[in-house]
Amino acid sequence: MLVELTVKDFLNKVAGNDPVPGGGSIAALNGAVASALTAMVANLTIGKKNYEGHEELMNHIASLAMKEKDVFIADIDRDSEAYDAVFACFKMPKATDEEKAARSAAIQEATKHAALVPMQVARNAYELMSVITDVARLGNQNAVTDACVALMSARTAVLGALLNVRINLGSIKDKAFADDLQREADILERQTCEREKEVLDAINQELRV
Repeated sequence: MLVELTVKDFLNKVAGNDPVPGGGSIAALNGAVASALTAMVANLTIGKKNYEGHEELMNHIASLAMKEKDVFIADIDRDSEAYDAVFACFKMPKATDEEKAARSAAIQEATKHAALVPMQVARNAYELMSVITDVARLGNQNAVTDACVALMSARTAVLGALLNVRINLGSIKDKAFADDLQREADILERQTCEREKEVLDAINQELRV
């Protein structure tokens, strides 16, 4: 499993000539990084003077972020496995009409799955941005820049995952399925960029000397 590799070995594998792990897995990795940083900021807030009023919220955020981290970690391998499944379908026999039909159907189903995996990564990362916004505004302000990096990592997770959704949509013959995902992807991208800009603009304004 990719997630069992050291950071150094994982990055070396990314840099190799195998198409996996690729951008989809890296998008999920960014989601995991965003979650871990979110938990860190929450934990740096818990028990600190002047933040007693947010103790319950920060405990909830820390717990939620750790759960999300585990989901994104699983998605690192899940994305690569989805790509491998599509590739395997292309190797299916196609000597007869029946084999061609079975191969085509398998490719379509695998490609749909390969689009849905990063779509879920994008959805989860976007939802995490709301949590990061709370921890950035209400958490330990000595760690506010860590929350900003978490937000940017979540944005990268969303946008990177959506690219992997879109690259699969062009191969999907089910137009209704493809159109629905395309619409959702467009909305998610716009909302993600707007949310990141709103939060970062406010924090950067506060940090200016």
